[in-house]
Amino acid sequence: MSETFEAPDQIIDQLVDTDPSETAEWHASFDAALANAGPVRARYLMLSLLKRAHEKKIGVSDLRTTDYMNTISPENEPAFPGDEGIERNIRAMNRWNAAMMVHRAQRPGVGVGGHISTYASSAALYEVGFNHFFRGQDHPGGGDQIFFQGHASPGMYARAYLEGRLTEDQLDGFRQELSHPAGGLSSYPHPRLMPDFWQFPTVSMGIGPINAIYQARFNRYLHNRGIKDTSDQRVWAFLGDGEVDEVDTLGAIGLATREKLDNLTFVVNCNLQRLDGPVRGNGKIIQELESIFGGAGWNVIKVVWGREWDPLLAQDREGALVNLMNKTLDGDYQTFKAESGAYVRENFFGRDPRTAAMVADWSDEKIWGLKRGGHDYKKLFAAYTAATQDNGRPTVILAKTIKGWTLGSSFEGRNSTHQMKKMSLEDIKRFRDTLYLDIPDEKLDKYLPPYLKPAPDSPEALYLAERRAALGGSIPRRRAISRPLTQPDDSVYESVKRGSGHQEIATTMAFVRMLKDLVKDPGLGARIVPIIPDEARTFGMDSLFPTLKIYSPNGQQYAAVDRELMLSYKESTTGVILHEGINEAGSVASFTAVGSSYSTHDEPMIPIYIFYSMFGFQRTGDAFWAAADQLVRGFVIGATAGRTTLNGEGLQHEDGHSHLLASTNPAVVSYDPAFAFELGHIVKDGLRRMYGENSENVYYYVTVYNEPYVHPAEPENLDVEGLLKGIYLYSPAAKSRKKSAQILASGVGVNWALKAQQLLADDWGVKASVWSVTSWNELRRDGLETDRHNLLNPNDKKRAYISQKLAGHKGPVIAVSDYMRSVQDQVAPWVDAPFYSLGTDGFGLSDTRGALRRHFKVDAESIAVAVLQQLSNQGDIKASIVTKAMEKYRIHDVSAADAGNTEGSG
Repeated sequence: MSETFEAPDQIIDQLVDTDPSETAEWHASFDAALANAGPVRARYLMLSLLKRAHEKKIGVSDLRTTDYMNTISPENEPAFPGDEGIERNIRAMNRWNAAMMVHRAQRPGVGVGGHISTYASSAALYEVGFNHFFRGQDHPGGGDQIFFQGHASPGMYARAYLEGRLTEDQLDGFRQELSHPAGGLSSYPHPRLMPDFWQFPTVSMGIGPINAIYQARFNRYLHNRGIKDTSDQRVWAFLGDGEVDEVDTLGAIGLATREKLDNLTFVVNCNLQRLDGPVRGNGKIIQELESIFGGAGWNVIKVVWGREWDPLLAQDREGALVNLMNKTLDGDYQTFKAESGAYVRENFFGRDPRTAAMVADWSDEKIWGLKRGGHDYKKLFAAYTAATQDNGRPTVILAKTIKGWTLGSSFEGRNSTHQMKKMSLEDIKRFRDTLYLDIPDEKLDKYLPPYLKPAPDSPEALYLAERRAALGGSIPRRRAISRPLTQPDDSVYESVKRGSGHQEIATTMAFVRMLKDLVKDPGLGARIVPIIPDEARTFGMDSLFPTLKIYSPNGQQYAAVDRELMLSYKESTTGVILHEGINEAGSVASFTAVGSSYSTHDEPMIPIYIFYSMFGFQRTGDAFWAAADQLVRGFVIGATAGRTTLNGEGLQHEDGHSHLLASTNPAVVSYDPAFAFELGHIVKDGLRRMYGENSENVYYYVTVYNEPYVHPAEPENLDVEGLLKGIYLYSPAAKSRKKSAQILASGVGVNWALKAQQLLADDWGVKASVWSVTSWNELRRDGLETDRHNLLNPNDKKRAYISQKLAGHKGPVIAVSDYMRSVQDQVAPWVDAPFYSLGTDGFGLSDTRGALRRHFKVDAESIAVAVLQQLSNQGDIKASIVTKAMEKYRIHDVSAADAGNTEGSG
């Protein structure tokens, strides 16, 4: 390839010119226009032709970026239907109350922080929506879902106060959720902390945007499956321009285009500032985002300039002003609004004599009054109206604002404005004057300036009530109660209760067999939504493709390569499976949308998200945390679990710590079952707890493995309570006065423990019992609750559950699993006997299962040696026996280990 090769901007060289002479005439005409009328006119003609081509539906690509102007011209703006004066008064009170709530939270003895400037920049963005677009849950169409920008939460509380939903005392409880007598308000949108108010947690940057996309997609899924008519519901996501640097914010915008989600609108508050400084000081974030979203196929609406700019642009016949707007950097735009009208005259308009002449007879004050588009409710109303038209594309509104707008020179456009929590008395007075509020100086206490609320019969109060009634009630508002689902008959769990006979199967396959029976259940089968990140065949779930089908709003318009096979890949508009591709972040977003459907749609749905366990809490832990905040319910299945079980895949794939990560999430109920019948009881109990009467706001994490082995039938008189609480005695040893031990194991480790039990009995005369620990995490939680109870009730002490279970069982306790020792060590404080854990600490490796287990010292022989060592430590056997055992089993030689089952190794 030539060193001077450059890819053409428009690839036409390979297209056939069917009439070269006509083409030459067009070129000559353009050249003449350029020569006679100049580049501004020539450019206009080309843009006009491009627009005409789009109107005639000619397949020509859109421009990647357009001029730094509003997308909607003044003549195309719809008439504003509201009362401008009343809405201005409402906005002023709302701005005041939001700022004063945060300021009052800094009073002496409190000082809990907060953010003033974000809502100050975005008040108009929200108020136009509240008064004209955002539909509440009582709307006949079902209501909208709105993802509010997290740092703008003070504005939502302020509006709820104006509507009479919150009291003044409650506002004073901002960020004081425990200590304030009237009850506190959470710092940001947190449904778990305010379950009747907030719907969506958004303050972990990037989580809100991606969840909004998958929420809009799930709305369509419900509609296409015939579960609920969501055709009149919209999803709005409000985010900051600095938030787009989070990968999650932009990573899924292609999905919204592919699935034609015109029920989705992003509103990006482009105040040009992130938390520390400019977003793109040396660039233009609005132009960048227009290119990104437009290139992804979104409908892009720019709201850059307020109405005051319209007459200037109308007289810009030579394009000088537009050229200046295009070339000015965001860092300069930020500085302009931190300076003065005179500064703007000199440093913006003064860059070109033609633009300087435009404002020559303007006062500095008039120049300073030139607003940005995101503060002009007429411009925003036009943008929102365009965004809510059905056009087959998602919409992004890029609204230019000023961070800290109206708060005064100490706040507006300052790099430090995000961290500023309180105002000086002079700031408060200037803020009052800017908003034209009638508050006398004597009422402006420097710590506790008053809140403002219109009288119940005032025009503002009546207008507020009328607009929200017309739009379906107040928002944000959340449905906290889920209607119960009819629980499956016990026969559904028969496939896992009876075991696998002589067939060796993995717990993953046992789960899939049970899932097939569950989806056939007449009560809740249709509510089950499998979610898969492109590993269905690994998990044995491809058998669901022909029956449940994969959801696609476009159906299957191609001939599948495997269409003749029984397990062919089938897509359908009414498909049940959400197949997300290689996309764990999107899969968790889907899990979140499905698992909160009981609240957002009053339609309880059961997400079952199955994935490589290594790529769950480690890769998407923040999203799982947000799911807990959103009070999501469902099942998260960590498949191919264990550091030695997915043996061929190596370091990046082998999970030895997901249960430890899951233990940090208070909403997650974790299990590591060994046998199919355990799985059945865990899932049955999970369905009862999450979807039965008095349902709970938890979700389940269950690890399953890909190593096949024979699964026993459910034992008679199974200790189901122990199984669900985390531990039960699976294989008791014969009673012995000496040389007794207790082996605690989970998951595939139970099989190692059973073999160790046999080795100890046959080779060393040691009687060891084997306990199946279905949940180390739940046992630890019980222990912590017990400790707290005992701390606060010294005269009514209790024993932890594991302490009760092990009471009367003699000998040291050895705890083992295919996870790092920290997982097993969680229960050590409540084990009264000598305790020692074995685990798979360190990075994963590729080898046979036997070699790996010998390397990590978790195989049966290593367990036997550990038991003997503990017995030696307490004087029950001689130390020489330990040495003999190590020699007998060649414990230091990984090649001496049985390679084990090689199936399902990745």
